[in-house]
Amino acid sequence: QVQLVESGGGSVHAGGSLTLSCAASGRTFSSYDMGWFRQAPGKEREFVSAIVIGTWARYYADSVQGRFIISRDNAKNTLYLRMISLQPEDTAVYYCAAGAVTNDNYYTEIPYAYWGQGTQVTVSA
Repeated sequence: QVQLVESGGGSVHAGGSLTLSCAASGRTFSSYDMGWFRQAPGKEREFVSAIVIGTWARYYADSVQGRFIISRDNAKNTLYLRMISLQPEDTAVYYCAAGAVTNDNYYTEIPYAYWGQGTQVTVSA
């Protein structure tokens, strides 16, 4: 089991940047595939990015490709999401999640058994 706590959210102007962190408890962080999802007001939660341990592949939603970078530091039990060139449409609560990806289902919520409480990101025009 793992507990996840996000931090690093805040309010920025369009074009600004933020780095989100997701601190994980427990000794097994390195064995989990990790993902970032977000939920904007009135919308369903959507996939943002994932990092899969088996292949060390990184995946991104089309909407953030080239602007967001996912990374992890297993020694610090921490997942990161570096976000640049933020736009108002990036405004959402961002969640990190841990689980086991199978059959390339990293972009769905299915493989993620553990979720953080979320951190708010607000981007103003």
